[in-house]
Amino acid sequence: MKNVVRILGLDPGLRRLGWGLIDVEGARLSWVAHGVIEPPSDLDLSVRLLHLFEALSAVIAEWTPDEAAIEETFVNMNPSSTLKLGHARAAAMLAPAKAGMRVAEYAALDIKKSVVGAGKADKEQVLFMVRRLLPKADAAMKADAADALACAITHAHKRKMNGLKRRLA
Repeated sequence: MKNVVRILGLDPGLRRLGWGLIDVEGARLSWVAHGVIEPPSDLDLSVRLLHLFEALSAVIAEWTPDEAAIEETFVNMNPSSTLKLGHARAAAMLAPAKAGMRVAEYAALDIKKSVVGAGKADKEQVLFMVRRLLPKADAAMKADAADALACAITHAHKRKMNGLKRRLA
């Protein structure tokens, strides 16, 4: 019996929430699926957050990941934007938590360093390396999905160090 762990990576955003799934067997990483959830921008904030939560819950129900990882909020110059991103991040964290998964959190610098080798890498460098590490992933993937896959890859690299269990008790 093989011990395969499916990891859901999340790149939170209110306009675009990237998600990506990989399977991990030992040191081997395999692409499973990825996508971007884009709630209509003309909806009220609460309805957009509900859309993110429900769409991500549907992804979890379809693909049944074992663990989840999310990028930490980047604090920028606009407090209102940071707060809205925090709301989107909370909606994204609730979906896997409701499904019984622990949600690991990683700083953007750690994700970039883990995947590219440099914490100051740009989105194109992350996209390039994700395509290299997961060659079966769609070549037309969006940067948000690539960032989510990079988060999943980071979690795959760090999960044994952190002693994470597959499911919450």
